[in-house]
Amino acid sequence: MKKIIPLLILCLLIFYACKKDKRSDQKNSSTSEKITIKDTANNLQEQQTLTLKTGKKPSDLVPAGYEIQYDAEGDLNLDGLTDVALVIRKKEDTLADRKMMILLKNPDKTYRLDKISDTVLPNEYNEAGYKMHDPEDISIEKGELHINLYDIGPYGNQFSTFKYLNGNLILTYIETYNMGAGSHSALYYEPMKGKLVLETINTMEEEMPSESKTSHLKKERYLFEKISPDDIVQKAYGSISDE
Repeated sequence: MKKIIPLLILCLLIFYACKKDKRSDQKNSSTSEKITIKDTANNLQEQQTLTLKTGKKPSDLVPAGYEIQYDAEGDLNLDGLTDVALVIRKKEDTLADRKMMILLKNPDKTYRLDKISDTVLPNEYNEAGYKMHDPEDISIEKGELHINLYDIGPYGNQFSTFKYLNGNLILTYIETYNMGAGSHSALYYEPMKGKLVLETINTMEEEMPSESKTSHLKKERYLFEKISPDDIVQKAYGSISDE
């Protein structure tokens, strides 16, 4: 009997220890689930806002946690109504990727979200915290969306033009200008025509002679919501070097 009692005590201690570990695991699991639910709720809130179709004013369509950085007004789809383009960024993380929204105006004076892009604008700052383009400008003129980025440094100037064609917002023109050691270069590209012109100025010579080369590439239709102008420019330069 004396041997059985210690054995029973040992069994009870093991039982309570296992029960305690189980409760601890359940608590950790519950905490993890709460964090996951919170993150999921935040993502769903943003997605729901982005899929909201109409608003009385442009700011109604800006997702929670974001602020408007740039805006432009003009008749983009040529229906006689004033549309709006917005560049938005996270309030608490201005280094995060930015979004660009295209809001078309309805006859009842409300706005509808028609296009949104996570890639049409480059990051505002590089890894070292240096502002990549300054100034930056967007505008709507004569049915065209213009995105103008300026930099006298390594990133250079980049001007992109988009236009509505059969309900799609298409990249119709892109231009870049870069100043390097010994030369300046300018690229003019019309993707839908497949026409690319590259001009190079030799700054090493006093008269600074220039050379122009025209290339005919495959015709492309680049959608506003899917492309990065930086990638398009790199692809264009790659096509020139392959010729």
